Amino acid sequence: MSIDGKVALITGASSGIGAATALKLAAAGVKVTIAARRADRLEALKTEIVEKGGEALALEMDVTDMASVEHGVKRLIETYGSIDILFNNAGIMPVSEIDQFKTGEWNAMVDINIKGVLNTTAAVLPQMIEQHSGHVFNTSSIAGRKVFGPGFAVYSATKFAVTAFSEGLRMEVGRKHNIRVTCIQPGGVTTELPEQTTDPDKRRQLDAYRSQVRFLDSSDIADAVVFAAQAPAHVNVAELFILPIEQA
Repeated sequence: MSIDGKVALITGASSGIGAATALKLAAAGVKVTIAARRADRLEALKTEIVEKGGEALALEMDVTDMASVEHGVKRLIETYGSIDILFNNAGIMPVSEIDQFKTGEWNAMVDINIKGVLNTTAAVLPQMIEQHSGHVFNTSSIAGRKVFGPGFAVYSATKFAVTAFSEGLRMEVGRKHNIRVTCIQPGGVTTELPEQTTDPDKRRQLDAYRSQVRFLDSSDIADAVVFAAQAPAHVNVAELFILPIEQA
């Protein structure tokens, strides 16, 4: 299915998977709205997209703030008149073991990784329901299938929630409203996520693991998003589990 002329909203678009997906979708003719908290990076990405012949709208957005999300979605719809693709990609992964009690980091993961997905979905769905069409992508993780190891308990809990919400959302809006839902579940990807870990031992472990395994590039995940978006209209690619060949 051609996605030329479709309209997309991508959260967490200032780097990594979000930025790579914005570039790939724009190259396929999608009008991309890129949203994140780092406005300077968004403007740089918008410039790159436009220079390559694409169309982009940059929105400074905090997915944990419902008012910020609603304001951004309203501006998007005023600009383009519709929204066909939502990519809930914003997320953080500060790794630490439970007995360190980094409760601030726990709450931040819950706020961004879970509530951020709910906030953006709630803001976008009314437009998709009115259109009787749309496609919601949610970034979960291999950690949303199993706890990856010590230090990942809270992060995994948030990603298990994203996986469960994605499945439930598909059940509720698929046939009823003609809205597709795809849960992206990556393994190791070269992104900024490890840099958010404040525990020095865990940071060393993450760096050591990344040196042993050839991670995926963000563009690999972006290719998967485009693949699912271009599936025939009657096809819902419900889950995409993608990991490096070298990852156990």
